[in-house]
Amino acid sequence: MRSVPRCAAVVLLTLLSACGEKADSGAAPPPAVVSVVTVAPATVTLSSELPGRTEASRIAQVRARTAGIVLQRVYREGGDVKAGEVLFRIDPAQFQASYDSAQAAVAKAEANLAQADLKVKRYKPLLAAQAVSQQEYDDAVTAQKQAAADLATSKAARTNAGLTLGYATVTAPISGRVSRALVTEGALVGQGEATPMATVQQLDPIYVTITQSSADVLKLQRALAAGKLKSAGKDQARVTLVTEDGQTYPHAGRLLFSDVTVDESTGSVSMRAEFPNPQRVLLPGMYVRARLEQAVNDAAITVPQQAIVRTNEGSSVLIVGADNKVISQPVVANANDGNNWVVSSGLKGGERIVVEGFQKAKPGATVTPQPWKGPVGAPAPAASPATRAAPPAAAPDSPATAAASK
Repeated sequence: MRSVPRCAAVVLLTLLSACGEKADSGAAPPPAVVSVVTVAPATVTLSSELPGRTEASRIAQVRARTAGIVLQRVYREGGDVKAGEVLFRIDPAQFQASYDSAQAAVAKAEANLAQADLKVKRYKPLLAAQAVSQQEYDDAVTAQKQAAADLATSKAARTNAGLTLGYATVTAPISGRVSRALVTEGALVGQGEATPMATVQQLDPIYVTITQSSADVLKLQRALAAGKLKSAGKDQARVTLVTEDGQTYPHAGRLLFSDVTVDESTGSVSMRAEFPNPQRVLLPGMYVRARLEQAVNDAAITVPQQAIVRTNEGSSVLIVGADNKVISQPVVANANDGNNWVVSSGLKGGERIVVEGFQKAKPGATVTPQPWKGPVGAPAPAASPATRAAPPAAAPDSPATAAASK
């Protein structure tokens, strides 16, 4: 009979132990640990990435300036030539004969002038001695002047014949890269018109024509006028290129000018930049993206790329408040500075922004913030392209990525 109370006591102790374990398992977990950065205003040069096309800085069409038969193509097609280098030779036989005839006419005119000069010299003392009449002396002086005029005419004709003979040797008008030949040996050129024979393009330096919408230009001008931004300066503004394969062109360029009119068909303004092209990597007609430094913001708020969460409703960041609670804050971030987004509205500076630990940091939750170990401006970790509308990738633990994984 005494064993029954003992069994009841054992059962009671077991039940109490189980209840204690349940009470312990229901305790709240510790706050999640997230990495944050404290944003602060800084000076940032604002750049715009604009579409552009390359074009030669100088273009010269090589044309036949005299009629004749092409005897020889001297240059190598597609090669580099220097100004004055021979490209084609046109049959010079007829032009050489004309030049020789003009040279003979000059010699004849010089002989006639020499004879007239001697006659005037002889008549001058005879006139003083009244051995010749005044009329005879005047006739000799007139003949002298006519002979001088004939000599000038003959020299002009010789110069013209020399120019025509020189045109038989077709040279490069500028230094650059020459195109394929547009005529072959044996072709008749210059008959009635200046026949195109080749094209020479100067590729170093090379021009890039950039287009920017007039709305963006107007917005920039208003920001500069309001004092929100400062001009980067005409001589200080740098331009960099991104080629068609996504590579950054190693040489920086400079902005030459901006057009004064807006293209009615596209609503854009054209600008021209100049770039060194020593290796001839850039060729005319290539599509490029130009990053143009247009303004300086002395109080810009920048956040790492992965801190921006983009959804259909817009962009936002997660802020850790003073009580360590997470708040979702809408922001506007349409410009980038390297691997950072420039926030134009939504942040004032001093906020702690969540950079890592998005899955643990839900709005309203309490977290334990710790400084982000990565440098500000470090590239964002790779993620699904669908998580962000902008070029930078979303962080792997962002809310958008977490929703996609679910």
